[in-house]
Amino acid sequence: MRSALTRIGAAVAVAAVLTGCSGGSGSDGGGDGDGTEKAGGVSAAAVCGGVFAGDAAATAALEGALGAERFEEGSPKPEEALGLLRDASRAPLADSYRPQPVKYCDLHAAGSVENDLSVRLAPAQGAPGLNAEHAKKVTSYASGLQAFSSSAVGYVYFSCGLTAPARKTVVEVKVWGPPGTPETDLKQRDRLMTLTNTAARKVSKELGCQGDGLATGELKTVPNPSPAS
Repeated sequence: MRSALTRIGAAVAVAAVLTGCSGGSGSDGGGDGDGTEKAGGVSAAAVCGGVFAGDAAATAALEGALGAERFEEGSPKPEEALGLLRDASRAPLADSYRPQPVKYCDLHAAGSVENDLSVRLAPAQGAPGLNAEHAKKVTSYASGLQAFSSSAVGYVYFSCGLTAPARKTVVEVKVWGPPGTPETDLKQRDRLMTLTNTAARKVSKELGCQGDGLATGELKTVPNPSPAS
């Protein structure tokens, strides 16, 4: 099982192009929730149900990651994603159970479908660690059980303690950034981790998690964990 979990980290080093993003929920004058109507998508604070609202670092990170100030949503399924996590809290996960992550937030820069970003959720057996090869290509951060990011994708794993009869579970939050970012772009790693951590805090609040250990305020980098066996 440990080797299977480690393969989660393998995706970090792969430059992947998302195919699940589709344009268009805010392209015809979407509002920003401040009483104004603006053409060409919505602001970073308004996109995806306001998951990044109230967090200046996160909205700046989204604008920087996609190089845009206006955004359009694709086809996220936030309730389905949260439902998957609630289901996992009701019974222990089988060792062989590997559910596909579900889109929680799905967006792209206004007018540029290929310049996209996706937040996905899944239950996990635990934090995966990093193998030696992938540890060379990511930065680790102090948040939750484990947090790390490449220039392509960020991961946060956190423990979600829930009120009985629900059981404690581990949540994986993953943010895929736009394709084609150089592997050595350290600022993009920071941006993706800021977005991943903000989304994780939002998910934790919506689930009612206790003791999640998620960072608040400025994220701090930490040494990568020892390679997983």
